Formats: sequence, C-alpha cells, structure tokens
Amino acid sequence: MRLRRTLVGAAALAAVAGCGGEDERAPASTRPAQTAGSTAAPRPAPATRRARARAAKDDVDWPLFGRVPQRTSASASAQGLRAGTVGRLRRIVLRVPGTVDSTPIYLRGVRAGGTRRDVFVVTTIYGRTLALDARNGRIVWTFTPPGIGRWAGTAQITNASPAADPGRRWVFTASPDGLVHRLRLADGRESASGRWPVRVTLDPTHEKLTSSFNVSGRLLIVTTGGYIGDAPPYQGHVVTIDRASGRIRAVFNALCADRHRIIDPRSCPSSDAAIWARTGATVEPGSGDLLVATGNAPYDGVTDFGDSVLRLSPTASRLLAHWAPANQRELELSDTDLGSTGPVRAGAVVVQSGKDARIHVLSRDLHLLQELPAPGQAAMFSAPAVWRRAGRTTLFATTSGGTAAYAVRGTRLRVRWQNGTAGTSPVVVRRLLLVQDPAGGLVVYRAATGARLARLPTAAAHWQSPVAGGGRILVAEGNANDHRTSGTLSLFVPR
Repeated sequence: MRLRRTLVGAAALAAVAGCGGEDERAPASTRPAQTAGSTAAPRPAPATRRARARAAKDDVDWPLFGRVPQRTSASASAQGLRAGTVGRLRRIVLRVPGTVDSTPIYLRGVRAGGTRRDVFVVTTIYGRTLALDARNGRIVWTFTPPGIGRWAGTAQITNASPAADPGRRWVFTASPDGLVHRLRLADGRESASGRWPVRVTLDPTHEKLTSSFNVSGRLLIVTTGGYIGDAPPYQGHVVTIDRASGRIRAVFNALCADRHRIIDPRSCPSSDAAIWARTGATVEPGSGDLLVATGNAPYDGVTDFGDSVLRLSPTASRLLAHWAPANQRELELSDTDLGSTGPVRAGAVVVQSGKDARIHVLSRDLHLLQELPAPGQAAMFSAPAVWRRAGRTTLFATTSGGTAAYAVRGTRLRVRWQNGTAGTSPVVVRRLLLVQDPAGGLVVYRAATGARLARLPTAAAHWQSPVAGGGRILVAEGNANDHRTSGTLSLFVPR
C-alpha cells in the first residue's frame, strides 16, 4: 500500500490540524435540509410522465458498494437508463461540504426529510454524511460526526462507502476517529441505543476505515487498513457487528491472527496487512463465507497473512482457507500489494488481482488455476464487476491501462473485448457498462461488445465509481489525499 514509508502518527496529524475549512468543522451532529451548490439550475427539467413511469418500473436499490453483498456491481435492471438516451443526460455539478472519495449508494422511494423520495447517500473523507434528493441533488439532511474539528483538513481520513440495512431504516457510515455510526435514514440522526456508535480500532491515526462497508444477514462487516505511507504500527482486521445492538460478534486480525479481539497495534510484533481494497469483505454466495485480500506484511501461514487471500467463516470468527502467491515475499518487499483489489466470485471461481498487474483465478478452496495479464498490464486498484446473463458469466476489470471483459468458462477466463481507456471500479446496469475514467469522464459501453455509447463530462476521480437509479447517475469526484474540506459531485439527469 505504501508509496514510501512516512509517519502519519498523532504528532504529524496535529501539525496540520488547523487547515480545515470552517464548514467542515461544524460541531452539530445534524443540520436541516439545504441546497447543494450547483453550476446549473438546481431543479432539472421534469421528465415526461412516460419516462418517469418507465424509470420507476425498471429501478432497484443500490444499497451497498457492489449493490449486493457478493459485490457483483451488476443489476439486471436498467436503473431507468437507455442506450439511446444515456448520452443526452444533463449534468448538474453539486458543491458539497467535503470530498467524497468513495462510492455513493442509492435508495428508491424511502422516507427522508419528511417525504417519500429517491435518495443518494454519500460520506465525505472527514465523515460527514449527506442524503441527497436524487431528482435535483438538494441536500435532504447532513450528519456531522462529533469532534470533526480535530481531524478536518488533516491526513486522518476515511474512504469507506456507506451501507444501508435491508429494512431501509438505517445507514451505516464511518468517521476517521475509528467509529462506525448508525444513522436514521429519515433524518440522519445517530442511534445511541445498544452499543452504537461502535469503535473498530484502538488507534485511528494508524488504522484507517478505507474499504466499503458490507451487510450480511444481521451483520455489518467492516475492515481496516492503513494510511498512505504505511506508517506502523497497524494490523488489517475484519470486524462483524450486530446491526441491531451494535455488539461486536467477532474480529479476525490478519496479523497476530491467534488474537480474536480488537488489539492495540503496538502489542503485535508484525505490522500492516491492510485490508484496503474497495470491496473490503465480499460475501460468498451460498455459504455466506467472507473473502478478503491483504496488503504488504509478513506471511507465515499461521498467525501472519500478508499479501494473501483469506476465506473466513460468515462471522469472521474462523479462518477456513487461504492462498498466498509463490512470490509473496517479493510482493511484500517491493510494495506490490496483492490486496490493492479484493476477491470476487465469478461463476465457479474466485478472481483476485493486485498491484502485480496479474489476474489470479482461484478455485473455491483457493488453489491457483490460471493467471493472465490485467488490462493494459497495469496494477489493479479497482473492484471487478460480474455480469450474469443468459446463463453466461462475464467479468469486467479496469486499470490505469485499460478496460476489459473476460468470459468465464468453467475454471478459465478468456478475453472477450478490451481497450486502452482507464477506469475505476466498473458498474453494469442491464446491458450497459458504466466506467468512470480517473482522469475525468464517465464512459458508457455496450457491455456485450465494448462499443462506446457515450462519454459524459466529469472531473478527475480516485477511488470513486458511479451509481445509477431512476434514470439518473451520480458520480463523486476529487482525491482524498488532497485533504480538501469541500468538493463536487456530478449528477446526470434526464433533459
């Protein structure tokens, strides 16, 4: 994960603590509905009655990064988008109180701000969470974590995408102080019942909430990594939390794995093994097992699992299987994290890539079956999408060097189409593939052939990826490592 080792400890954070804007430091935990700034008129032109009805009929929630716990990033619904009209969507630039360097979620027809509406929910790098009216981008409510003034403007950030509970009453979000919050979707107010909010690290200046949250049954699943520079000590770990009570069910530490609790990072002789991929933990279809990948760290196959793929029991209480590449030690020494992306199930196989610019095809019990180059033979930091249609499975992958589709045939992958256009994590909506170019631009392809249908204008991106709903697309922009306390989103709406 490191670019180079630099200290990001409490002293370094304190040195830059005065850089944040006043608005990002607001102490209130909630604020009333307000209008996000926009370079276009805040209220889009109304769609036709027929278009609205069609969009509502062919629309589903996107409540998590990847849409479902299996992190397929694909929907059989078109989310109200059509190949012939997606290129004519109108862009509204929304100005928001913080950089959103994570992926939004979308919920349709929920009660928020006193009425029923479609909403997008986003979290800024300093933990402020916003619910936005999907029609026009207006802010419905804002949650500001207590104490935000201590870290706003510093290197202490979060990239975790929020997650909604299946009942659509609560949204779970992160703040850089190591807390996980349960917010009421209706008004953004924080639940203080049970053990909420939940602390998942004893040292948030070294252990970062960077990956997207996941939900499986009664459990919320959270993973931790480290900050850019990999300042020790920290240990990547998986925490499962009872969604109702806030009680921690289990903890799996990727280092000092014989200790099944949240530990003081200084108490473990090994450091790193960040679980920092956008997917965080992926839930296996059928078994409910959890799949995660780790970054640079020692590996002994007993208590230390750096640069490895791990299969954990559904509560993360037990390690069931693991795989480390033959050159694990080389990856560790050269800062070539295997865990720059996470594992995903595609048909009968588990697919894992990483900074090594290779795609590793593994069996369900994590034995290596095939290796092939990542798109453009470049390091992979994005999460692949898995599209199943007409009995066939296709995996889409993106890097800074290109975008590619792979046909999954039994236990083998075969390139179906590819190009040289860079992308963050891809998204499939019925037969359309949406890919955000990190240099700027949202590219829409025909998923089956790779034919480009449109390129919509956006600003540059980092970890973000698009989300679609109700015939609209929301794209977050900017880079968390700039430590800005303001930012922009691009909302695309029908003309």
